[in-house]
Amino acid sequence: MLEEPAKESSGPNGPLEPVAIRSQLNRVLAHPLFTHSKRYPVLLGYVVEQTLLGRGAHLKERTIGVEAFGREPDYNVSFDPVVRTSASEVRKRLIQYYYDPEHSGELVIELFAGSYIPAFREPEPRKIEAPEISPESVQPDAPPAVPPSSMLNVPEIIKPRHSRTRKQMLAAVWILLALAAGFAIGRYRPRQTASSIDRFWKPITSSQYPITYCLGEPGDAPELQSALFGGDSSVRNSMSGRLNVSDVLTLARTIVPLVPRHGTFRVLPASETSFAQLREGPVVLIGAFDNSWTMRVTEKLRFGFETEGNVRKLIDRKSANRNYWTLQWDTSHRKLVGDYAIIARIHDMTTGQPVIVVGGILSGGTEAASEVLYNPVYLNLLLDKAPKNWDRLNIEAVIGTHIIDGHSGPPEILAVETWQ
Repeated sequence: MLEEPAKESSGPNGPLEPVAIRSQLNRVLAHPLFTHSKRYPVLLGYVVEQTLLGRGAHLKERTIGVEAFGREPDYNVSFDPVVRTSASEVRKRLIQYYYDPEHSGELVIELFAGSYIPAFREPEPRKIEAPEISPESVQPDAPPAVPPSSMLNVPEIIKPRHSRTRKQMLAAVWILLALAAGFAIGRYRPRQTASSIDRFWKPITSSQYPITYCLGEPGDAPELQSALFGGDSSVRNSMSGRLNVSDVLTLARTIVPLVPRHGTFRVLPASETSFAQLREGPVVLIGAFDNSWTMRVTEKLRFGFETEGNVRKLIDRKSANRNYWTLQWDTSHRKLVGDYAIIARIHDMTTGQPVIVVGGILSGGTEAASEVLYNPVYLNLLLDKAPKNWDRLNIEAVIGTHIIDGHSGPPEILAVETWQ
């Protein structure tokens, strides 16, 4: 993993005081996002303290494994990715922590992808970003206007940077291919079969504001999934750049409802998506553990995602015994044979926007869930388990699927919850 030099810890009034940083660290570590884990507080506390002591340049994977997690000096970092997986989770949990408006005025601790060196800064003043529009649509001295729903925007993927890597370029290409596939599918899908799909997507497609598609990013997930699959090449080949091919397929399928309406939209990776952008209009969240916004939006729903040790679960928070679904394995061949996912269509109280969630424990679950939102046969099976007035309710469902040769089979509707 590439290391970055330590970011300057400063604010408008000069360098931040170590005592203020340590005080904020204690505040963050006291939050349930960290108190329910053993490894994540250890990693965050260690890298912050070492940075404050001027030892940030020594924060390498092996050093952290030995000094923070008690590994032997010659341990194999490839077979024991404890530092990488812990750092990935810490990054996501820090994003979730500062996503909460209650923490908007606090000093910010950040851990950027590609580095174990934390950065510290004072909070930025809260502001709501205006939706992006073309220069031609703005008259001189006129206030910016939201693009009309009849205008189809070229999707916003990732702003070009001088440090753009080849993998990021490949990710952009995959997104563009997904968009082309989505429009091709939408144009030829029989309209008479789309009634339930249109009704399900109406809170999203009827909005006059641009729709944000927020995609998960594998991050450390390729190594994790490869380890879980026992080195199955189908898992390694399912990744392209910073995106998962199953997530891109899900993107293509979920664009279909927009085609008849020519709605405006943009596509962003989770790490590039700000809270202000989520407040601008409807949101479609793709992916679960690789998408910190999905984890945040679903944390108070009946069905949600949690991690216990190295086990990733989809749990039922209303069940007396906290029933859960987790990955199913063919133990004799160490291959994944079952995955689970969540589909949710809710009005998110934090952002004030309609949100659709499509996310699985792993990519196979996400892909199976997307088939429900694209194929009216499976969507109708889901809606048969909901009240007749489901289109006026929040709705959440658990989807199961069998995995065959690394690919998801037909989706199965396991549970459905609706509420006002």
